[in-house]
Amino acid sequence: MSEQIERLKTLIIGSGPAGYTAAIYASRADLKPVMYTGMEPGGQLTTTTEVDNFPGYPEGVDGPTMMVQLQQQAERFGTEVRIGMVTAVEFSDEPGGIHKVTVDDSKQIEAETVIISTGATAKYLNIPSEQRLRGGGVSACAVCDGFFYKDQEVAIVGAGDTAAEEASYLANICKKVTMLVRKDYMRASKAMQHRVNSLDNIEIKYNTEVDEVLGDQVVEGLRMVNNQTGEKEDIAITGLFIAIGHKPNTDIFKGQLDMDDTGYIITEGKSTKTNKPGVFASGDVQDKEYRQAVTAAGTGCMAALDAERYLAAVESKEAVVS
Repeated sequence: MSEQIERLKTLIIGSGPAGYTAAIYASRADLKPVMYTGMEPGGQLTTTTEVDNFPGYPEGVDGPTMMVQLQQQAERFGTEVRIGMVTAVEFSDEPGGIHKVTVDDSKQIEAETVIISTGATAKYLNIPSEQRLRGGGVSACAVCDGFFYKDQEVAIVGAGDTAAEEASYLANICKKVTMLVRKDYMRASKAMQHRVNSLDNIEIKYNTEVDEVLGDQVVEGLRMVNNQTGEKEDIAITGLFIAIGHKPNTDIFKGQLDMDDTGYIITEGKSTKTNKPGVFASGDVQDKEYRQAVTAAGTGCMAALDAERYLAAVESKEAVVS
C-alpha cells in the first residue's frame, strides 16, 4: 500500500453524463475536483452509436464523441480526470469528517466530499451474436434508440414492468413488436399486461428465448427457441431490445451507504445526499426510474451544488496535497 496520501476537496467516482456534469459545476465552484473514470470511461453512452435526445445536439451526436466533449468541458474548468478504479472506501460518519478512498488497491486518497457517479450496467443475455451486434441493432434502451426503428419490425426480451413499458413505447413507433417471455406468464403488473395486450401490433411469445441474433454487421433477424418443445423459429427484425434489468455499480459501497433491495443508493428527498455526510450520489447509481443521459446530467449538477453547500456549512479546510 502506498504511503503517500493525497487530500482533496472533492473526489468524483465514475464518469459519464452525471460525473462530468458534476465535475463542470464543481470545478467552476473552485472545489478542485479530481475524477476517477472507472473501468468504462464515459459510461454506458460509449456503447451507443447515436444520441438524438440530448438537448443541444440538433443533428444528433454519437455517444463516444459526446463523452469526449463533456470531458473536455470539465477539464477546461480545471477538473483533473484520471484513469483508475476505486477499489475500497471508508466513509466518515461525522459532518466535516474525512472520507478515505483507495484507488487501484494501492493509492490512498482523503476527500472532504465524494460524488458517486458509478452508474448502472444493463443486463444482457451474454450470447455471442448478441454481444457482437451491440450498437448494431441490439440495445438495452428502447426510449434511447427506439426512434431509429420507426415503421420497422423489432423484438424485445423481458417480462417485467420495464419490458412491458418499453414494448408499449416501441409499439407507438414500430410496425410490429415481438415480445419474448421466458416463462408462461409475465411478471409485469396487471395494468402493464393489460396495456401490452391491448396493442394490436405487439405479439407475445411465451416460453420463448433468443437462440441467435442474425446478421453480420447489423441485426437482420432473430432465431427464437421454445424452451418447452425445442422448436426454433426465425423472424425478420432490424432491432432487438433487451429489457431484463440493470445492476447498479455499488458493490464497493455496500455496508456503508443505504441502498434499496436491488442495490441502488438511496438519496435524501429530492437531493443527492446519502446517509453519510459529505457523500453524494448522482446518475443511474441512484435512479432506476428514468436512466437517461439528461436526467443523469441533472443529478450531477445537483450533486456538485450539494457538495458546495455542504463544504460551506462545515467550513471546508483548504485542500493539502502531500
